[in-house]
Amino acid sequence: MSPKAQAPRPVPAGEARRKPARSRQPAPAQPAPAVEPAQLAADPARMEIFLVATPGLEQLLLDEARALGFDARTEPGGVVFTGGWPDVWRANLMIRGATRVLVRIGAFRAMHPAQLDKRAHRFPWADWLRPDVPLRIEATSRKSRIYHAGAIIQRIEKAITDTLGAPIADDAQLVLKVRIEDDLCTLSLDSSGESLHKRGHKRAVGKAPMRETMAAMLLHQCGFDGSAPVLDPMCGSGTFVIEAAEIAQGLVPGRMRSFAFELLPSFDAQAWSALREAQTTKPVPAIRFHGSDRDPGAIRMSGENALRAGVAELTEFQVLPISDITPPPGPPGLVIINPPYGARIGNKGPLFGLHAAMGEVLRSRFSGWRVGLVTSEAQLARATGLPFAEPGPHVAHGGLKIRLWLTGPLP
Repeated sequence: MSPKAQAPRPVPAGEARRKPARSRQPAPAQPAPAVEPAQLAADPARMEIFLVATPGLEQLLLDEARALGFDARTEPGGVVFTGGWPDVWRANLMIRGATRVLVRIGAFRAMHPAQLDKRAHRFPWADWLRPDVPLRIEATSRKSRIYHAGAIIQRIEKAITDTLGAPIADDAQLVLKVRIEDDLCTLSLDSSGESLHKRGHKRAVGKAPMRETMAAMLLHQCGFDGSAPVLDPMCGSGTFVIEAAEIAQGLVPGRMRSFAFELLPSFDAQAWSALREAQTTKPVPAIRFHGSDRDPGAIRMSGENALRAGVAELTEFQVLPISDITPPPGPPGLVIINPPYGARIGNKGPLFGLHAAMGEVLRSRFSGWRVGLVTSEAQLARATGLPFAEPGPHVAHGGLKIRLWLTGPLP
């Protein structure tokens, strides 16, 4: 007979809350706090290279960058692609339409000034800057908790002087641009220095000059590829004419100037010299590029600028009012005009008569030629009576919004 099961012993009330004794094990070691990753800088072989565009010309700049072999895409304010320092040098040397070439050298999150200060001190400045080259810092902030540009500049300056020792100077040619957006701090070096519209040959300009970068993009928008003549009957200092001649000759725009990237530790003078020497020009075309203006001083400036640019052989300038222009010998090409705008001279009234007379001259004498007119006033473009297609995008120019109005070949 199996033994009788014993009833469980009643547990005293105080004992009911007791837990069975457990052997005490040593607590597992807590992992050490994660060390903040040191990699705040970009890979020098795969940097983001940003081409700054004149507002309104982003798509045209994208076309140019891709035609030069850069795998580019548009971003607000310009065009971006990935590459190394040789790509930075080549972009500065060859791009006609960009205002500047910025190199994004690093980025990190910064939620408050102390964090910005800490990470700026940990950034490897010596990899990107030389201790003997003066530097200027510019800063912007948008949608971020650190919003005061002056405070941003102060902390970045201190980090650079503390860790690298590079001097800070307001007139420095080399500029570091700091942008904080949505608490992301992006560091970019301006590899160009002076704006890229300064090709190095123009010492004299007229009133409200057309910048070379914009002129190049507007010529591109007109479909100009260097194979047809160009005439500018209000040429000023000769920008359109000289730019067209350079394109036809295959002259790279940065051939006559220096750049800020030459002041960086990554600069290779031998490789840069080889890149410049590798640029070839096209055979001198039979066509010529013509400018005229009623102002003798403007014509003198144009001739001097063309001579310094090395295209005097391809260009012809003469003092001539627009009422006296006639097509030059040879095949038809492009007439491109940047006339006075109403906002530029105040009273628009006389300009309607000027545009009407200009349109009459072109319609009656320039059969087969196309006409590109740059203006901020649609009514002035229509006053010419020329058969313009839908105008191009608005482009920022001297505080105005201009557009290019373009015809097909005139009947």
